[in-house]
Amino acid sequence: MKHKGSIFIHIIFWLFLGMICVMAIINSEKKSSGYDIMVYFGYYGLINISIFYINYMLLIPQLVKERKKYGLYVIAMVLLIVFMGVLKTLVALLYSDIVLTYVNHTTSAKVFTKIPQYILRTVFVSGFFMVISSLIKFAVDWFGNERIQRQLESEKKDMELQFLKSQLNPHFLFNSLNNIYSLAYQKSDKTADAILKLSEIMRYMIYESNDSRVALSKEIEYVKSFIDLQRLRFKDGAAVALTIHGEINDQPIVPLILISFVENAFKHGVANDPKDPIKINLIANQKILHFSITNKKNNFNKDEMGGVGLNNVERRLQLLYPERYKLNIVNSATHYTSELMLDI
Repeated sequence: MKHKGSIFIHIIFWLFLGMICVMAIINSEKKSSGYDIMVYFGYYGLINISIFYINYMLLIPQLVKERKKYGLYVIAMVLLIVFMGVLKTLVALLYSDIVLTYVNHTTSAKVFTKIPQYILRTVFVSGFFMVISSLIKFAVDWFGNERIQRQLESEKKDMELQFLKSQLNPHFLFNSLNNIYSLAYQKSDKTADAILKLSEIMRYMIYESNDSRVALSKEIEYVKSFIDLQRLRFKDGAAVALTIHGEINDQPIVPLILISFVENAFKHGVANDPKDPIKINLIANQKILHFSITNKKNNFNKDEMGGVGLNNVERRLQLLYPERYKLNIVNSATHYTSELMLDI
């Protein structure tokens, strides 16, 4: 009863039941006075509602949900039906002219309902409210548990994504600082430019990438900045062939998805061979993004911590693009190719 959904279900049920009762009175051949209606809706309505909510709010939560006493619950149900049956019978005897009397249409004579027959009928009605309250209770609890489970799964997913992102940023920063350290060690004039480029990249990673989606154009600019930073490492610049086709301005994408593939190509590949450059190709339209990157393998450049970036991005793809991505990795003797297709 704490959630709006369960309250709405109860309101709908009682309105529907009340409408059936009203229609039954309107279509009945027996003329009912306001006093008669008060007896039926007042006394019997109160008793039936009591049966419903004693079972709903007391018996099921205490005996079934909390204590798992199923046998005791059945006994309690029977006792409740018997007690309410006795109470209904007393009301019927007190208002016998209204409750126990009906007119025989053949003889036009008043007929009194036999007490055993009435008890059987009232047991059936009480049992009906017990069953309905149980069904509604279990349905509300089931949907509530499903909602809680979805919420927990969502929170778990968010926590895992935050953890993956926290891994990605230090991983990138660690590699970039290594490169800048190398330039500084060589007393290169490119060191200052490398630090400036890194600050631009970190600004994107820290601020703009906090959104769940960013414009594809911004992600591409980030990739370009990363490539520019890598070019500073080499005397004659890095050999990179970057081609971009299609619509990139307004297409949304999860931030920091593409960079791991580019970073991996520079870490493990040959990046300074003009005859065999790192080939990066991106094609995008309103629905599909196709991204591929190929690099010549450098068997002498092994990273002891390798695999973190690609494992990270693949897990993020599983969480953020479930059944909406295809990732194909080709590891030949001479080249390494990553191909990603996203349903954006």
